[in-house]
Amino acid sequence: MHHHAADDLTPTSGVPEPAAGPGGRTGLWLVGARGSVATTATLGLAALAHGDAAPTGCVTAQPAFDGVPLPAFADLVVGGHDVSPCPMVKRAEALVEAGMIAPRFLAAARPALESADAEVRTGYDPREHQGSQQQAAERLARVVVVDLASTEPPVEPLPEHDDVDALRAALADPARTVLPPSSVTAYAAVLAGAPYAAFTPSAGMAIPALTRLAAEAGVPVAGQDGKTGQTWLRTVLAPAFAARGLRVLSWAGTNLLGGGDGATLADPENVRSKLATKSRGLRDLTGSDTTPLHIDNVPDLGDIKVAWDHVHVEGFLGSRLTLQTTWSAYDSMLAAPLVLDLARLLALAHAAGVAGPVPELGFFFKDPWASDTHDAAAQAAELQAWARDVADRLAARETPGAPRAGA
Repeated sequence: MHHHAADDLTPTSGVPEPAAGPGGRTGLWLVGARGSVATTATLGLAALAHGDAAPTGCVTAQPAFDGVPLPAFADLVVGGHDVSPCPMVKRAEALVEAGMIAPRFLAAARPALESADAEVRTGYDPREHQGSQQQAAERLARVVVVDLASTEPPVEPLPEHDDVDALRAALADPARTVLPPSSVTAYAAVLAGAPYAAFTPSAGMAIPALTRLAAEAGVPVAGQDGKTGQTWLRTVLAPAFAARGLRVLSWAGTNLLGGGDGATLADPENVRSKLATKSRGLRDLTGSDTTPLHIDNVPDLGDIKVAWDHVHVEGFLGSRLTLQTTWSAYDSMLAAPLVLDLARLLALAHAAGVAGPVPELGFFFKDPWASDTHDAAAQAAELQAWARDVADRLAARETPGAPRAGA
């Protein structure tokens, strides 16, 4: 989504204030802000705020969330980081040209895109940065942070990743580089006291010492790797086979995609992170070790993602059943509304004093933190119940001594 490139943008003034809660304006800080998902989310947010479009695809716009005090779409203010010099308006124009976004939405959202782009800072690129990783993190984050940056290779564990004091010492040493860029961003969110979501499979906040720091700082965090299309469909279907007592023998899949994601995942090191998160839940749900998955870069597809699945199932008396699915969608259109949902829900959690990994936000992720639940329907029920409970907790905080709903 963002590409590592030299960038001489000068930070502007007027950085949105940190999120104080669902009331008033809530800053949404997108890492990889000039990528397709972030641009689509920013443009879509403008369309929702102005009443130009319905919030179709936004989980938090459903009746189950009525009465939960989430920030209004119009109250979300966007800024972010990227190492790409391509402005958000230019990215949006390319998405319109590709047929992904209707031209009328761009015309109305142009001021919002320009405003957000004025708040985009140069991201942390280890090849460009001078000084310690501590300084890099202190320069970075401000508000509810959502990492939409390009997928990184898996991280080799270091002793500092499990030891908060050792990590702090290493980060302050200009000669050491102990964190990947995504984890510098996550540390920046902790320093800023900002809620954080990892929408990519990169390490991010999943470094154990960082997770502990987030909990100590009173920051709610959620991850990992947005569950937008093929994996979501798999976590709907797999529990249905289990409920019928049918045994999945194998579940093979192929992904074809172009655009920035396709190019990034063409790198065999980067793709290892994605393959791990996409396969983990399926193996847990089916009990099958035979879940081969391939991701291929097909540049002409652009932002359209195509996914094929072949499911081989054993039924009664050893009979066999085969299910084949074909999935085709603009990946950014699937991801963008979930990014807005996460911003609203994390702002709510922060205001209610929730800290550390939030398992109930696992609904949004392929590899949910602090949760072993992968079943999409079970995750949806947990999310809705959690949102109502947090709303109750927030009401109790705001009116001390008042009885909690349902108590």
